[in-house]
Amino acid sequence: MAPTTVHAPLKEADIQPTKASSIKALTESGSVTSVPSEYNFTLNPNDQANSNDPDHSIPTIDFSLLISGSPEQRSKILHDLRKACEDWGFFMVINHGVEESVMKGMIDACEAFFNLTDEEKKEFQGTRNALDPIKCGTSFNVAIDKVLLWRDFIKVISHPEFNSPHKPAGFSEAALEFSKRTREVATELLKAISETLGLESDYIAKAMNWDQGLQMVAANYYPACPQPDRAIGIPPHTDHGLVTLLIQNQMGGLQVQHKGKWVNWNAMPNAIVVNLGDQMQVLTNDMYKSVWHRAVVNNTATRISIAVPHGPSVDTVVVPSPELLEREGLSPSYSGISYKDYITLQQSAKSYMKPCLDNLRIHGK
Repeated sequence: MAPTTVHAPLKEADIQPTKASSIKALTESGSVTSVPSEYNFTLNPNDQANSNDPDHSIPTIDFSLLISGSPEQRSKILHDLRKACEDWGFFMVINHGVEESVMKGMIDACEAFFNLTDEEKKEFQGTRNALDPIKCGTSFNVAIDKVLLWRDFIKVISHPEFNSPHKPAGFSEAALEFSKRTREVATELLKAISETLGLESDYIAKAMNWDQGLQMVAANYYPACPQPDRAIGIPPHTDHGLVTLLIQNQMGGLQVQHKGKWVNWNAMPNAIVVNLGDQMQVLTNDMYKSVWHRAVVNNTATRISIAVPHGPSVDTVVVPSPELLEREGLSPSYSGISYKDYITLQQSAKSYMKPCLDNLRIHGK
């Protein structure tokens, strides 16, 4: 990983003002007893989540068996991984080797960042460029939001060059260690996913220019909400990369769409939640899917989640794998676009709360 880049304040002209103060400041003002109208987001009653359906048993992958298990154990885990990728697009990873202290240290560092005043955080707001090295703010994209989200966020690009805000103290060190360790896990998972597709273990890494691949650390802060049924943390969406790794504090809130129903994802302590992204769906020509998920809020306590999307290098044009197409006798379902342009497209008004992959799907596929 390249040397750390600790960023100094942006010039005032580079900072884009937001339409709303942070949700943290709003909830701590003492004046919010109900959800303000601009945050009003009501779920359809048919879209409520259910955790008790036996058809929605959350898949779990024992990472240690992928890297050091016997051939028989590894074969079974690869089978389970393929099934999780085909059926869910989400799975939970245990025994991943990332120490609890590293994960807790990252959550604590992010909480310390969110505890900075709005004035202190203002210098890190960034511009409208989706690939700013550092960007913090509230909601999703206040320039196009129709409904404001009940969340604040900070995003930093941690690979191929590591970036970090220069405050609070300790943030950079915690983020660097966490980024390194999660990237190690993501690298091994990509090898295993390649194998589940019947390809060489380094196939995806080579095809996606993984050595220069984009890694982001995106922390979300969801304070307790007085009317959680009238607000949303993050609405239904898919992730733009190859795989995303996610951890959280003790508060749940992740919901995943499975077989047309929303399921509460209650992660085991110290597990890492992994989901496939849009670039994986393109690469596999729909063999593996990038699945809709969302973050709901609660009226009990603050939830902090940290998502770590991993993608190709930003200049890589992702297309369906020629090897898979030839083997399966298929024609491509997607046209190619660079990863950088895809991220920009996903965060534009054209894709607001819509499937971004529809923009790439070849007509009739």
